Amino acid sequence: MENTLNERELKTDEIEIDLKELTLVLLAHWKALLISAILAAALAFSYRYYFMNPQYESNALLYVLTKSTSITSLADLQTGANLTQDYLIVTKGRPVLDKVIDHLSLPEDYEELEKKVEVRNPNNTRFIEIVVKDEDPERAKVICDQIAEVAADFIAEKMDQDPPNLVQGGYSDGKPVSHGPVFFGAAGFLAGFAIAAVLIVLSYLFNDDLVTPEEVESKVGLRVLAMLPIEDTEGV
Repeated sequence: MENTLNERELKTDEIEIDLKELTLVLLAHWKALLISAILAAALAFSYRYYFMNPQYESNALLYVLTKSTSITSLADLQTGANLTQDYLIVTKGRPVLDKVIDHLSLPEDYEELEKKVEVRNPNNTRFIEIVVKDEDPERAKVICDQIAEVAADFIAEKMDQDPPNLVQGGYSDGKPVSHGPVFFGAAGFLAGFAIAAVLIVLSYLFNDDLVTPEEVESKVGLRVLAMLPIEDTEGV
């Protein structure tokens, strides 16, 4: 029993020594870590500042429960919930978005516009939330309103159902929803530091060269009894 405990203590000591060595290796390369982190931060900051425009968001709400829907029975409630799930698919479908593109003469095709549109069902209610992201807040609002209008007309015409009620038109507070350059710079700093640290640790772990007597004792487990000097034969 005592031998087992001693072996566990030795293994723990070995792990602590390895961690200490890795820490010392990282500290020895602190300049490389700092330079890598600063360069990555500068690249991320510049990319966000010069090549990415801020994104704005507009929201509209549709309500599936219409005037002709009764709320006195569970069957009616279940029917409304099922219709909500169907309407989520229709609202973001190609027929609706293609009509929106035609009505507004948008430069985007269906695939490009589809990436900007998100349709949600908050907390399994009968509300359908239409969310549009764009570089221009006013343009996002116009697209959002148009999707809500076209989707309601499409549901009434093609699905033979009462159209959902528009509860809230496209709304935007004018504040960007995308992260700013400072956030990108901070993320780039951490990423650059982490990548450099991983490369340094891997280089250390896969380096089998033995230079000092301490490395021979720690990695091989043998004690160094003597050292032979290397004679300088230059000029002989």
